[in-house]
Amino acid sequence: MSPGTDTARPPNSLGLEELPLDIEAQIVALDAPPGREAGDLTERLAEMGFLPGERVRLLARALFGEPLAVRVGSDTFALRRAEAACIRVVALAGVPAAAP
Repeated sequence: MSPGTDTARPPNSLGLEELPLDIEAQIVALDAPPGREAGDLTERLAEMGFLPGERVRLLARALFGEPLAVRVGSDTFALRRAEAACIRVVALAGVPAAAP
């Protein structure tokens, strides 16, 4: 199991792909589905900065639902829905995030 990976889903968490646009959230776990590439995926996400405790927000969805434009810290990434689903988050106060 990779660092930051949690097989139990934290209460009240949702996958990053489910987060409404422009709502700030905090990452609570990386939860890749079991399989031979699960460790590689969580490790790659962690290397990109998707770590528990970091704040994140979904900036945009493409026309057919992917890719997703996601901001973590001051960096913006394009993620597939399956990748974003591995990032478990908790919305912070349910209000739009402040502009950077």
